[in-house]
Amino acid sequence: MARAVFRSVAMMKCVQPHRSTMLRGPGPYAKSSAKRGASFLKFTRDKRRDKSGRQQGGASTPRAPDKRRDGKPADKAGRGPEQKRGQRPETKAERFENRPAKSPEHRTARPPEPRGEHRPAEPQLDPKAETAPRVLTRRVGALPAEKLPLILEVAPNADYALLDSGNGQKLEQYGPYRIVRPEGQAIWQPALPVKDWNQADAIFTGDTDEEGLGRWRFPGQPLGETWPMKHDGIDYLGRFTSFRHVGVFPEQASHWDHMAGLIESARRPVKVLNLFGYTGLASLVAARAGAEVTHVDASKKAIGWARENQEMAGLGNKPIRWIVEDAMKFAEREERRGSRYDIILFDPPAYGRGPKGEVWQLFEHLPALTDICRSILTPKPLAVVLTAYSIRASFFAIHALMRDTFAGMGGCVESGELIIREQSAGRALSTSLFSRWVAK
Repeated sequence: MARAVFRSVAMMKCVQPHRSTMLRGPGPYAKSSAKRGASFLKFTRDKRRDKSGRQQGGASTPRAPDKRRDGKPADKAGRGPEQKRGQRPETKAERFENRPAKSPEHRTARPPEPRGEHRPAEPQLDPKAETAPRVLTRRVGALPAEKLPLILEVAPNADYALLDSGNGQKLEQYGPYRIVRPEGQAIWQPALPVKDWNQADAIFTGDTDEEGLGRWRFPGQPLGETWPMKHDGIDYLGRFTSFRHVGVFPEQASHWDHMAGLIESARRPVKVLNLFGYTGLASLVAARAGAEVTHVDASKKAIGWARENQEMAGLGNKPIRWIVEDAMKFAEREERRGSRYDIILFDPPAYGRGPKGEVWQLFEHLPALTDICRSILTPKPLAVVLTAYSIRASFFAIHALMRDTFAGMGGCVESGELIIREQSAGRALSTSLFSRWVAK
């Protein structure tokens, strides 16, 4: 006890003001130094009292609760409003131990599980389900009626005309412009004189790797990338592309007219799905006829071009969904969603890639896509139209595929070729193979 008193007295001596300060009077820090010394002595006595109480089995001195957790501000020294001067502040560990318990409303109650029973495992989606190949089996039922060969031709008109062809080229009239493009099937001699061919406004050369206009030659005045065109009263944009196309396939007009007739005669709401839709002429024809259209293409540029055509045609208020997506993936997803359509058009290339690098091979993937198209038809469908171009096959191949796929559904499968009738000599230029299932 005497040693403790000696220590206290020694500490009091340590906090006495300096002699020079006593002679000059209290300085600006003298008062605060004395207070700190008194606080330290009080803290020492409290600590000894707390320690002696614990050794004797008694209760230790309770600490003041930390009121700062209630949002009340602390003073400059870091003390809360309920903390007395000279009292030691709580440490982080003590604040954690003394933290208030959560109220019952903040707790997430978990019902007790009965003994011997286990909760059923939540269903998990198989990540390989979407990529698994579709298992195809031959459909059961009577085959649809058939009509073949059916030759659908486009004759020269004010909007488009095949003026002449020969020597591996064709001379066409697209609105105000005469255009020369390659045509491998034109193995005959041109019927028009050379001077008519020399009047062309644009010639596709393909002799450079440049994009856009770089692969075109303009004998007269240079032309812009786009120009106004029209089909059956629908305005759209023609465009000089780096892959020789100009944004429209005129031979498809036969399918467009047939589809518009089905929509108008249905006298009910009709939903149309246009896969590999390109620049959207078929979608615009269907929308004008009164259908609700879903247009799918893997090319973002093509979708942008199709939207331009919609605005140019004055059909911006028509219900058309423009979707940048791989056609196969979109069709598979629509099947899982339960989406259904009355008319489906699909015009796949021989080879292509989707927006995420998906690979399309016509002979490998066409059977599965055709099967999916059947599964996403409404209970009262109208038609499914398949067009194939640039492939080494006869229309008999896709005709047999369509008949097998639509077995048991009745209707008729019509197959043949799409041709353009030449204006100069009346020759027929075959452009595509097709096969279409029609319900009636």
